[in-house]
Amino acid sequence: MDEQYNPRNVEQNARTFWEENNTFTVKEEPGKPKYYCLSMFPYPSGKLHMGHVRNYTIGDVISRYQRMQGKNVMQPMGWDAFGLPAENAAIANKTAPAKWTYANIEYMKNQLKQLGFGYDWNRELATCKPDYYRWEQWFFARLYEKGLVYKKMSTVNWDPVDQTVLANEQVVDGRGWRSGALVEQKKIPQWFIRITDYADELLNDLDDLEDWPEQVKTMQRNWIGKSIGTELTFPLKDGTDGLTVYTTRPDTLMGVSYMAVSAEHYLAKAAAERHRDVAEFVEECRNSKVAEADLATMEKKGIDTGFKAIHPLTQEEIPVWIANFVLTDYGTGALMAVPGHDERDHEFALKYRLPIKQVIAARDGREIDVQEQAFTEKGTLVSSGKYTGLTSEEAFDAIADYLEENGIGKRTVNYRLRDWGVSRQRYWGAPIPMMTLEDGTERPVPDDQLPVSLPEDVEMNGVQSPIKADPEWAKTTFEGQAATLETDTFDTFMESSWYYARFCSPNYDKGMLDPAAANYWLPVDQYIGGIEHAILHLLYARFFHKLLRDVGLVTCSEPFNRLLCQGMVLAETYYREDGKGGKTWISPADVTVERDSKGQVVGAVHKEDGQPVEVGGVTKMSKSKNNGIDPQAIIDQHGADTVRLFMMFAAPPEQSLEWSDSGVEGAHRFLKRLWRMVGELAAGGEMPALDAGSLTDAQKDLRRKTHETIAKVSDDISRRLTFNTAIAAVMELLNDVGKLTDDAPQSRAVRHEALEVAVLTLSPIVPHICHSLWQALGHEEPVVDAKWPEADKEAMVRSQIQVVLQVNGKVRAKADVPADIDKASLEQLALENENVVRFTEGQTIRKVIVVPGKLVNVVAN
Repeated sequence: MDEQYNPRNVEQNARTFWEENNTFTVKEEPGKPKYYCLSMFPYPSGKLHMGHVRNYTIGDVISRYQRMQGKNVMQPMGWDAFGLPAENAAIANKTAPAKWTYANIEYMKNQLKQLGFGYDWNRELATCKPDYYRWEQWFFARLYEKGLVYKKMSTVNWDPVDQTVLANEQVVDGRGWRSGALVEQKKIPQWFIRITDYADELLNDLDDLEDWPEQVKTMQRNWIGKSIGTELTFPLKDGTDGLTVYTTRPDTLMGVSYMAVSAEHYLAKAAAERHRDVAEFVEECRNSKVAEADLATMEKKGIDTGFKAIHPLTQEEIPVWIANFVLTDYGTGALMAVPGHDERDHEFALKYRLPIKQVIAARDGREIDVQEQAFTEKGTLVSSGKYTGLTSEEAFDAIADYLEENGIGKRTVNYRLRDWGVSRQRYWGAPIPMMTLEDGTERPVPDDQLPVSLPEDVEMNGVQSPIKADPEWAKTTFEGQAATLETDTFDTFMESSWYYARFCSPNYDKGMLDPAAANYWLPVDQYIGGIEHAILHLLYARFFHKLLRDVGLVTCSEPFNRLLCQGMVLAETYYREDGKGGKTWISPADVTVERDSKGQVVGAVHKEDGQPVEVGGVTKMSKSKNNGIDPQAIIDQHGADTVRLFMMFAAPPEQSLEWSDSGVEGAHRFLKRLWRMVGELAAGGEMPALDAGSLTDAQKDLRRKTHETIAKVSDDISRRLTFNTAIAAVMELLNDVGKLTDDAPQSRAVRHEALEVAVLTLSPIVPHICHSLWQALGHEEPVVDAKWPEADKEAMVRSQIQVVLQVNGKVRAKADVPADIDKASLEQLALENENVVRFTEGQTIRKVIVVPGKLVNVVAN
């Protein structure tokens, strides 16, 4: 081997070997335990960022470790290739989204290969390819046939100048990103999938996901939002249809002081026809972009409709208001407002001077002023007629019973979850496989006409989707009748909801999945990705999997057995004021930093002009803060193994990782040291056989450390997934190797064993260097095919142990003793110890307490 560690040569040699030998190509092997490890696939944006590198390194370490356990390991990679960013980039670069996407895929694929990830590239897929989305279209047609797909009017962002639907990202300060026109809320027909039909199963099956982070399961439970409440109707004074509302707190019914409806509610429209000011308010709401996430913080606005509802218990008249925080698509579009016991209702009531009543008192008797602040806890009913004195729980049942007995309401299970709207009015996505016949009938595109292919050679004008702008594209026929294809495309969550399953048989052309392959590999054993995907992607994937199960394509009910959500990668930020109140962010690569003795940044200057820049603190790497570190630059400077080692060593995988140039340099120094230690040992010639029965105490100590390291690293990687502590254990082992410096044959033998273990246990983390070092240690088989080492229990047995010697509970000495020393000998040793004698001199020894293997406490006074 070369005397100096040369990452470029070492890494190229390893990658060439893997490629020439198809090392990571796998197939189904019934009877052999399988392991499917998957990291969330990337959007091909152009370059890998450090978040990608961290995610994929974690997956690769796990995959390589499981391979060394003798398992049939599949680790695939593909591209989440559809989406709005490609359209925006295509417009900016005056190119087609397909061309831009394919170029990015090629570049990023080369970067992934440079990092040495053990992917089965024969399984590569891109979701923008017709041979992928063809089966998504086929599946959508099956769901339509099962009644799980429907079409309804839904509100979208509409640019009246460009005459197009805008994504939320394309609305800037309420205006279209290109035209600058005020965006309107417009209703258009959209396709939906009935995810609500699976709400209970999606909720209940979370209990079976024992190896998912509790935080993720909680987020999904909250998103599904199952609640048990009462649906009831408030009659209207004028005798028209009543207002139906849903509440989880019927115990607060006596505290209702106003009703609130959405701007799209029929009462709002009726009031708008009567009153100009109401019409103006309705129009204002219609043109306001309100997401559910904004409801808590937005300014509450409303207007009185003039209508009166009748309280179903007290018969009092209650005003009906239009409120901008009531959304049409959620619930019934109307609610009963109880400002004394709901913060949102309280804020609105204060603004418009509506009554605020207290009907719930605190259980502990403390004073409450609902005029100042809503009391939202459950408690004891007050000012509630015959229900006064009941607990909230008792009142729930009593009031619900009354409403049901009198035909006013009923107990109802409700969900926050809404059906999945899958229509997008953008171009770069999979066409929805539906068509409209001349008679207005809608039908799925027949299977033999799939895929409905998206034209890739197009010109983007940024105004309208090319397939909407070209009427010829949509023309087709069905059984001799003219028909028009749907020009909406799928939400890109559709593609990412089943890619994990297609990886099992990506080239299968007889169906969506090859059932034999799918049922061999699924479920995924380990899934890795960011916590930002905890709700939508993971929920949609779980839903899609249950749909696949119900059409007979898979047998298991959940797609991912174990989930790891890796933390973010953070970096320092630097900026200068731009003179306009803004900041110009400067890349860390363009800054020279001064640090104090603790490594904290105390000053920084721009490399170009030598002038100071402001330190903005540590935050997530992002384009907006210009603090991303280019992985390619670090690979070119230090090698891929250094990047991988730093990523795994700097922090536990689920925690945020702070980028550190000094940490990267430290990782590189460690690899050079490992290279040197193996080289020095290999240069000593033929290696003597290890004779465990003839070792000195120092040799036994190193061998014990070697096998303790195997035990710890095995547990850290397999069970705990704490790669940082695994690496630390190997570093400690190398420190001990460095202390045993003599050239005695058995010293060389135990050093050889220790370095073999170091190379084997580090090989999932730094596979390139370990490929070379394993050969240098005398092995012909590649380290990637080697078995994971097993800890020898006998080697870990200590010949000596250290015990603590105390006097009256205070430590006065420590002593190394034979591991098998008996109790009497241990007591005698303690009483004869020089320090124990000194601290008991002139005192009477009352008793001696011996805890074998740990301590001796001499009690004296």
